[in-house]
Amino acid sequence: MLKTEKLNLTQEWDKTFPKSDKVEHRKVTFVNRYGITLAADLYTSKNTEGKLAAIAVSGPFGAVKEQWAGLYAQTLAERGFLTLAFDPSFTGESGGQPRHTASPDINTEDFSAAVDFLSVQDNVDPEKIGIIGICGWGGLALNAAAIDTRIKATVASTMYDLSRTAARGYFDSSDSEEARHQMRELYSKTRTEIYRTGDYGRVGGCLPLPVPEDAPFFVKDYSEYYKGRAYHVRSLNSNEGWNTIGTLSFMNQPILCYSNEIRSAVLIVHGEKAHSCYMGKDAYAAMMEGNPNPENKELLLIPDAVHTDLYDNLEVIPFDKFETFFRRAFEK
Repeated sequence: MLKTEKLNLTQEWDKTFPKSDKVEHRKVTFVNRYGITLAADLYTSKNTEGKLAAIAVSGPFGAVKEQWAGLYAQTLAERGFLTLAFDPSFTGESGGQPRHTASPDINTEDFSAAVDFLSVQDNVDPEKIGIIGICGWGGLALNAAAIDTRIKATVASTMYDLSRTAARGYFDSSDSEEARHQMRELYSKTRTEIYRTGDYGRVGGCLPLPVPEDAPFFVKDYSEYYKGRAYHVRSLNSNEGWNTIGTLSFMNQPILCYSNEIRSAVLIVHGEKAHSCYMGKDAYAAMMEGNPNPENKELLLIPDAVHTDLYDNLEVIPFDKFETFFRRAFEK
């Protein structure tokens, strides 16, 4: 077994949401197959015993577990699940160098590493493990479900297909060889400069408040979330963002090639008015094309909801549906 790195973990409650008096919480670590040690918050209800169904949660892209992965995890723990909210490799309290980097492969592996950890816990039923990915981690969760058959149920909430946006831009507005070539040229020059100076730099997080009135709605929405009500000192989006080449590999490594071979249960949830809704709809359609088990797949559109409503709006996030979905999938 790979050895875990000693991480500097904050022990006090520093989440962006209130602590529940119904749930016990503790910090844990586990290691992925690349030898990177991940930091996580483990949540269990105070009123449970025996072997529990478990759910690993991560996201949104550029966020940390102290934001809405933790909110999802704590809320589902109140409903009797054992839950694990983790920081992906290279971010938050997790290990990995260089910092502030994302990888289609390694971050998919992070979900499977969480399943590794959950599978060997004395109070977890290894046949009842699911995952939730929020925003960019929704696409990565689907990718994990396509390769790891231990994952019995997957929720992708307000998902992004990161490889699609990296290669084609928002709404496929930069879907041309020329646009991609220009981006490759920029990344290539940047890599040389990084190697020369040793400084990866940062691309900048969300816009500072107040956001200019002429900014697109979804940009304003992100900034009010990350810079305002959900600011966290370790969150990339709340501060200086990813490193300058941190997300480049998404350009030519699509993550959803075999989603239509996922046999386990999948629920894709999106706000009807979210700027990203087209990605959820298209991912669902691709997953259903020739799928051997279409009966356990579902697309749920939340009326009038925007992208960040599924981050932290407790009146919008369909936790009742999540609970029903996971319990039904775990009964199979």
